[in-house]
Amino acid sequence: MTIELKALVRTIPDYPKKGILFRDITTLIEHPEGFKESVERMASACRGLGITHVAGIEARGFIFGAGVAISLGVGFVPVRKSGKLPGETIGQNYALEYGVDTIEIHADVVGPDDKVLLVDDLIATGGTAHAAVNLLRRTGATVDHAAFVIDLPDLHGADKLRAENVDVSALISFEGH
Repeated sequence: MTIELKALVRTIPDYPKKGILFRDITTLIEHPEGFKESVERMASACRGLGITHVAGIEARGFIFGAGVAISLGVGFVPVRKSGKLPGETIGQNYALEYGVDTIEIHADVVGPDDKVLLVDDLIATGGTAHAAVNLLRRTGATVDHAAFVIDLPDLHGADKLRAENVDVSALISFEGH
């Protein structure tokens, strides 16, 4: 039996600000069968691609990325906000609506022999995902696949990644923001 994952995602209107329809995945991860199926669907789509690591973007990308990494039998790379990782890191700046932020990975975690799958819960404008792809590629790693639970196609984030030669997959699509 296939679970209708979209029905397990709660929509909260006007959060975090008026006019936004927030897609809340906590209701999906609280549902054991739905959570398991979402991880397995993401992993199944990437089997046979030679993936050596899964990189998950803080914070909800950790939830799905770790599960996908376990399912694929590969290592997990946390892509964190600046200042959260011990040891030597490399960072990548990216634009926010009002300012700039930075994400980081450990400097020695992946390299030219690695093929990394990027995972996050949602792709909207693609700013953080695009920065993560650039950051991982700076190590010499190959990053040509990204998997998301939710795509908001009207915000064109997946298109931004595709323009960088990244194959993008999503389990669920919600029109509008």
